[in-house]
Amino acid sequence: MNATPPPTPGDLDLPAAVVRGDAGAVRAALRAGADPEAPDGHGRTPLLLAALADRVEIAGLLVSAGADVDAQDARQDSAWLVTGVTGSVAMMRALLPGGPDVTLTNRFGGVSLIPASERGHVAYVRAVLAETAIDVDHVNRLGWTALLEAVILGDGDRTHQDVVAALLAAGADPLLPDGDGVTARAHAERRGFDAMADLLRHAETNGARGHGEGGRR
Repeated sequence: MNATPPPTPGDLDLPAAVVRGDAGAVRAALRAGADPEAPDGHGRTPLLLAALADRVEIAGLLVSAGADVDAQDARQDSAWLVTGVTGSVAMMRALLPGGPDVTLTNRFGGVSLIPASERGHVAYVRAVLAETAIDVDHVNRLGWTALLEAVILGDGDRTHQDVVAALLAAGADPLLPDGDGVTARAHAERRGFDAMADLLRHAETNGARGHGEGGRR
């Protein structure tokens, strides 16, 4: 069995440079032969660290150096999946040249669209639907779609209403229920989210599915 080669000085400097946001040091470390894939003790690659800190310029450098946008750490997070948590459209776009797998799932079985919808990242939801082929109706291990998460884990405010509207415009199926057979509208009504329930009722009545405005399946 071949022994794992010891880390080079460039490898040791690269994660620290990423964390402090020093693009010049990142360039220097890469020129010195630093491995853009070298993980830390938690399995986080330099690119994942960049995504977590929203270091967009540095992420671009790492992607150009061949860093894998889909490499997952011990928690099953990846640079791409993290964009759904942070809601950073700029980071999402910086990673697109790396050819992210938009079907990749996190530890909850969700694609990046689902946490973005839960957190009310409207701009991200619109961008990822318009600029990738992500599945608007992907179901995670909880039995929830992005639409269901926006209702169940959101607070019914205007931001989450806008998320629901964006998902419906991209063709989300308002009639897909959760694992207990409860639809997004039923959840909205139970929680007293009247405006959200109205959006969903209108979508059910008018067949919003398949009539998206730019979102792709």
